[in-house]
Amino acid sequence: MTADRHVFFKYLVKQIAEDHGYRATFMPKPIINLTGNGCHAHVSLWDETGKKNLFHDPQGELGLSPLAYHFLGGIMHNAEALCSIFNPTVNSYKRISAPRTTSGATWAPGSITYGGNNRTHMIRIPESDRLELRLMDGAANPYLMQAGIIAAGLDGIVNKRDPGARLDIDMFAEGHTITDCKRLPLNMLDAVRLTDKSDVLRERMGDELIDCYVKLRMEEWRRYCGSISQWELDNTLDC
Repeated sequence: MTADRHVFFKYLVKQIAEDHGYRATFMPKPIINLTGNGCHAHVSLWDETGKKNLFHDPQGELGLSPLAYHFLGGIMHNAEALCSIFNPTVNSYKRISAPRTTSGATWAPGSITYGGNNRTHMIRIPESDRLELRLMDGAANPYLMQAGIIAAGLDGIVNKRDPGARLDIDMFAEGHTITDCKRLPLNMLDAVRLTDKSDVLRERMGDELIDCYVKLRMEEWRRYCGSISQWELDNTLDC
């Protein structure tokens, strides 16, 4: 139902903008010197009655249960493979790891880290009942996005994956001092290749879906590589 509402919201925004002579976009990075379009997901896990939040534990670190941290560990373990699903366009990678904008920050992650109520990390723990996943952008397919979250989270629970210690630093200002965290892919080609190689996503989302998705994204990458940008003309025409 949430994915259906997501699709309807985007359609409605675009239609209202068009009715008033404007064009609304959810393109990840439409304006290079401004923050991009994110699509954050707030995630919690509830029992079958829908009355008990299994992520909440008053005795746990930041109020989260061991189950929540295993789920978090699954997301972090599979983040590189999920990146092409959460960030599905060539333009997506101009939002990730972008330099600071005129607003003072990009609010988009470049590394696979998590923290407390700290918007400079890929995953934020805003309250004692949920996780905020901040990697996704406005181009993400809401159905595949939710399927990817579930696949990675279940992998974390089943395998009791440890997310490691949280980082209580400003990643924009001090991220360069952290040398042992994994970095996100820098372009769509690298991201798609990581999705293609993921045993976890193949097991939980199916080979057929992953093969079709990889084929679709690779075709887009080839079309992108088959075009010449103005930047290339401006900077390499006189080589």
